[in-house]
Amino acid sequence: MTAHRPIAAADAATFPDSARATFAAAYPDQPVALTHNLVGHTLLSLDALALLAERMPASSVEYNLGKLPLGVRPEDTPSNGLTLGETIRTIESNGSWAVLKNVERDPAYAALLDAALAELAPIVANKTGPMLHREAFIFLTSPGSVTPFHMDPEHNILLQIMGSKVMTIFPARDEALVPAQKSEEFHGGGHRNLVWQDGFKALGTPFPMQPGDAVHVPVKAPHFVENGPAVSVSLSVTWRSERSVAEGELHSFNALLRRRSLPVGTISAQPEKQGVRRLVYRVMRKLGV
Repeated sequence: MTAHRPIAAADAATFPDSARATFAAAYPDQPVALTHNLVGHTLLSLDALALLAERMPASSVEYNLGKLPLGVRPEDTPSNGLTLGETIRTIESNGSWAVLKNVERDPAYAALLDAALAELAPIVANKTGPMLHREAFIFLTSPGSVTPFHMDPEHNILLQIMGSKVMTIFPARDEALVPAQKSEEFHGGGHRNLVWQDGFKALGTPFPMQPGDAVHVPVKAPHFVENGPAVSVSLSVTWRSERSVAEGELHSFNALLRRRSLPVGTISAQPEKQGVRRLVYRVMRKLGV
């Protein structure tokens, strides 16, 4: 991976041409290392992020102690005993992890997200259709923090802004890692954290990240993150697609069938093409079956 890069000009592209070409070759199914030009952006400094966090609703922030087991249960995640503003301003020494969710609700951060995703939208549209439900998240982590083994429902690119980390990404759609019933529970509102087994580690691909690096994470590809020896700031830009929506619908349909002791269906690598099953699910949901 690359070393710290100079700050790009204000009108520079978020993703260089080479990164867009690499992304186009990998999207939507393969994780891949990319680069970006947002290092040093004024909206992504610790001071700017502390001010942003303090004006965000409580429902849009999550923070806790950062040195956690890879397989910690959600209910066992410990608080750090600080306010969010204190957590961010003292992140270097308080051993914490924090995420600011849906920062695109702030106009300045919405513009940052829109500019980044506009560069990728033609590539995405060609593969999985228009970008839907665009969102942005900012992660702040103390030295040595761990984000446990989990999955997310969106197409995601994580951009490293400050500090270093290693994100280890595992294959999506591997039922040894994510059993079918866990996916069904997840799409019904279940927690993102997954059950960890030490034997899983050999199945993952580590992506070391320095400022200026980025990584594409496919929909529901399990992953965990180990922070380096300094404070880390990362920006996650995400979107949904017809494919990700279809996958969620089909898992929800299987959950409905399973509850009635009926046979469940197979979900293909291109669930957006399973139109008949999706239509049946939508009709059943509308009828309250």
